[in-house]
Amino acid sequence: MDAIDYYNKYAAKIFEETVEEEVTEEVREEFLSHLDEGDAILDLGCGSGRDSLDFYERGYDVTPLDGAVEMCRLAEVHTDLEVLCEKYEDMDFDDAFDGVWAKEAFIHVPKNEMEDILDRVRNALTRKGVLYTSVCEGEFEGFSGELYFSDYEKGELEELLEDCGFQILKTWTTKEGEFRRGYEGSGWIHVLARRK
Repeated sequence: MDAIDYYNKYAAKIFEETVEEEVTEEVREEFLSHLDEGDAILDLGCGSGRDSLDFYERGYDVTPLDGAVEMCRLAEVHTDLEVLCEKYEDMDFDDAFDGVWAKEAFIHVPKNEMEDILDRVRNALTRKGVLYTSVCEGEFEGFSGELYFSDYEKGELEELLEDCGFQILKTWTTKEGEFRRGYEGSGWIHVLARRK
């Protein structure tokens, strides 16, 4: 099953599990420290809309985007914002956003598709725009249960981003429980990168 089908099928359950989930405030603050109030943010893979709502309430011009129709519907109800329902590979923005928040947005994307998607993310950013993303740390790529996962090593992710026209600002790792519940035993790689 592809990720969009999975998230459509289990949208209500995923929404309930994530809508109130606490995100480490330091991660959000690190991202926002590179933006000015009122800047435009693309919340890529917005899921429940939790982060979109937080950014909106802080005064940012936020655009939530998700590929799963059912997640988009639930996010719209939760945030009262218009959610773009679009696959990453169909995104076509040009210098539209000062920041792209892609928390866990790429964990189900096969590695051979990432260059095209990161090119689209780069094009969506204004000059000197900032990307935040997080991925599972490791070497695994393939199906685990019903979902496809792509884990990364730190250097591998940094090299991919640099090859796609990003300058790495900061990379750090956290262990499960410091960042998010539900991925027992996994670590997370976080990257802040600026469009070159």
